[in-house]
Amino acid sequence: MASTPINQASGQLPDKQSFRQSASRVLETAHGDDGASKIVDIAVVALICASVVSVILESVESLQAQYTLYFYRFEVFTISAFSIEYVCRVWSSIELPAYRGVSNSPFIARLRFMFSFHAIIDLIAILPFYLLTFGLLNGLDMRFLRAVRLLRVLKLARYSSALNMLFTTIAENSRSLAASFFILLTIMLLAASGIYYFERDAQPVDFGSIPAAMWWAFATLTTVGYGDVTPITVGGKVFGALITVVGVGMVALPTGILASGFAQQLNIRSDKYKSEATEALDDGVLTSNEESHLEELRLELGLGKHTASQILDAKKVQLALNNEHGRFCSHCGSRISSSD
Repeated sequence: MASTPINQASGQLPDKQSFRQSASRVLETAHGDDGASKIVDIAVVALICASVVSVILESVESLQAQYTLYFYRFEVFTISAFSIEYVCRVWSSIELPAYRGVSNSPFIARLRFMFSFHAIIDLIAILPFYLLTFGLLNGLDMRFLRAVRLLRVLKLARYSSALNMLFTTIAENSRSLAASFFILLTIMLLAASGIYYFERDAQPVDFGSIPAAMWWAFATLTTVGYGDVTPITVGGKVFGALITVVGVGMVALPTGILASGFAQQLNIRSDKYKSEATEALDDGVLTSNEESHLEELRLELGLGKHTASQILDAKKVQLALNNEHGRFCSHCGSRISSSD
């Protein structure tokens, strides 16, 4: 028989669903005055930062040799905390609006959550440790595992609107970015083929084949130009100069796509804030609850205080101009016509 919710006055524990809803609320990014959620957010962010610092320090051989036991104990503690967090997030995910009611089966809903971006990052943060513990990665270089553990920094994306905006920009412009990288790859192949033709006899070691010439082509097209491999023939130098000029434009192509996409995301978020501000100021009065809501929205959207203040000031000026022939009651917010 299913349990029913018990009110707090009775002194009994809440039912399973109520506890799951509370866990989901606490684990999500804090909103408003939710103290418990804020404490969890601060604890998780601090643990992520401490874990990343630990991985970086562990790469120093002298520190790793001296504090091996301490690094290992902290890693076990970190993995335990992240594992508990991951299990709780998966268990309570069916209470999230994005996954509530998506399927009649809670298992399917949880499975969909497990394949979301943030859930995959959470899994990557703990998976290498368990694979190594159970002997599934015995033949793998430990330095690779250290590099994988640094991906834990991506867990901060859940709490950073800027990182979320960047990921959204990449996802929204994935086709354009893929097209620009395909063009870059095509030109790189042509550049490698051309420099191979000009330099193969003069430098058979560095340009003796098209695959060998690809290193020079890639370094030149990306305008890095390490200088370890350079053309020495007249034809090779002229061709290299042309490729260098082309490379400047090729690097600017994906950069421009990301820059314009990022600006577009900022405009979308600004428009959302403008819409909420317009609705809040519709009655001519900005209450304390509306101010709190707008401040939460500003933080969620990653807008600066100055930008939000400018939007509010512009909306207030616009409202004053629209109502120059009337005014609002400061108590009830109803319109008072000039004839009154």
